[in-house]
Amino acid sequence: MANLVNTLKNIFKIEELKQRILFTLLVLVVVRIGAHITLPGVNVAALEAAAGSMDNNTLFGLFDMFVGGAFSNAAIFALGIMPYISASIILQLAGVVIPEVQKMQREGDEGRRRLNQWTRMGTVFIAMLQAWGVSIKIANMQGPNGLGVVPEAGFIFTFTAILLLTSGTMFLMWLGEQITERGIGNGISLIIFIGIIAQLPTAIWQEGQLAMSGERPWVVLAIIFVVLVGIIAAVVLVQQGIRKIPVQYAKRVVGRKVYGGTTQYIPLRLVTAGVMPIIFAQSIMFVPNTILSFFPEAAWATSLSHLFSDRSFFYAFFYSIIIIFFTYFYTAIAFNPRDVADNMKKQSGFIPGVRPGKQTAEYIDGILTRITLPGSIFLAVVAILPVFVSNVLGITSLFASFFGGTSLLIIIGVALDTLQQIESYLLMRHYDGFMKSGKMRGRVGASGATGGF
Repeated sequence: MANLVNTLKNIFKIEELKQRILFTLLVLVVVRIGAHITLPGVNVAALEAAAGSMDNNTLFGLFDMFVGGAFSNAAIFALGIMPYISASIILQLAGVVIPEVQKMQREGDEGRRRLNQWTRMGTVFIAMLQAWGVSIKIANMQGPNGLGVVPEAGFIFTFTAILLLTSGTMFLMWLGEQITERGIGNGISLIIFIGIIAQLPTAIWQEGQLAMSGERPWVVLAIIFVVLVGIIAAVVLVQQGIRKIPVQYAKRVVGRKVYGGTTQYIPLRLVTAGVMPIIFAQSIMFVPNTILSFFPEAAWATSLSHLFSDRSFFYAFFYSIIIIFFTYFYTAIAFNPRDVADNMKKQSGFIPGVRPGKQTAEYIDGILTRITLPGSIFLAVVAILPVFVSNVLGITSLFASFFGGTSLLIIIGVALDTLQQIESYLLMRHYDGFMKSGKMRGRVGASGATGGF
């Protein structure tokens, strides 16, 4: 505890780090304020009643979780940063099949700049389409006694909503870039992070109310929090877990200097794909329920909704299979063993006992395939944990979402990344201070020796 307090003190001793943290917090406050500014023309009272009946087991519920409740608030930030994420994923997938995009990905800074321009243009296009759909959804929502959420829905409301929602997404994208450049951590990830974590106080309050009313024994509540800590520790362990492949570099003599002759490692992560497989799988599994929600009175829709309910065995089994598939699929896109083998060959590097070139690529691919299997199974288990916790332990659905799934993985991943950046600032400052003090001691010692003689 003392070390933690000292670390916090050291953070605010470094002026640059303190300014970056304060700037990041200020921007995140702006993000949360925008999530509560309702679109013009929306009846707030009817909206609250209609949002309270929203099913979390649909694409709309998933979307609302990522934007921190801005969708259920019909806010100007209702689209969140998701159109930018979608555009980035589409371009990343396009790099596999479109040679022009693949060429830009390999062109360094210039290619990255062009890809960023394409991503921004794609973000505007996707945001406009999603804004149009969201405006229609909000206009069709009804509160108590059939009162419409938008009393005067029409062209003016649709046009205004599309303009404000698209502008809100572009503003969030700009804020994310400002955090990355002038703050701490990845700005886009932090915007998603703050949207998810903003629901945690409400979830804890709900569980506390159950404990205060006697519906939840305090012992059970304590066990629940211990289990939550254990799950978080397991997720951190797996996310940080790597398989090191040793690489040796041959010695090269250039002039009077000798280069190479060292041993380095290629770190292969157990979960190279990160949280993307769960996002893809969750989106697919929510599509049937989203479509069926438009037919609430049809008997066939009711029967199918039971099959795709998160309480059914079919849902859990099919959900797990899709996650395992997408884990391998996205890993193959994110990590190319052939490119790694080619770069090693150009730098005179080799894996001991493996010939450079094709055999090295096959060797790396074989190891990656083997370690991805337990990683994908772990992702599947984490994904279905909220369903198990909610159905078996009887925990409220909002608090249960923090026991696994997309929420927990994003929170832990972003938190670890941000803490690592803060730690790097602290280490650099400590290293500079140590070198300066060492030089100062050297000067003092030299002058003292001279004076003595």
